[in-house]
Amino acid sequence: VQLQASGGGLVQAGGSLRLSCAASGRTFSRYDMAWFRQAPGKEREFVAAISRSSSRLYYADFVRGRFTISRDNAKSTGYLQMNSLEPEDTAVYYCAAGQDLMYGSRYEFDNNYTNWGQGTQVTVSS
Repeated sequence: VQLQASGGGLVQAGGSLRLSCAASGRTFSRYDMAWFRQAPGKEREFVAAISRSSSRLYYADFVRGRFTISRDNAKSTGYLQMNSLEPEDTAVYYCAAGQDLMYGSRYEFDNNYTNWGQGTQVTVSS
């Protein structure tokens, strides 16, 4: 499955953005999906994950109820709604897809994902 992330941009602290991840190729509904991010000079980190049927949702601790991951399999698209953004959220955000990741903590690790989007820049100004 090919992924394309979009929706990033420049926003003031406290603002909101909605990222989208459009999938093409293989059946999107067969894949678990996640969002990761990478800030300058830092390693890529897990943000949120969602199972194929949306029955399981997982978030990094730093999300603190501010972000919501979702998906629409009919549209082959995943989403990350980000509210109450902070300057520390500034990063390139990547969507990723893989299979059989909802076991233990497999969904947290980027090397378990087989398909990646190109990334979308999110910049939060103070």
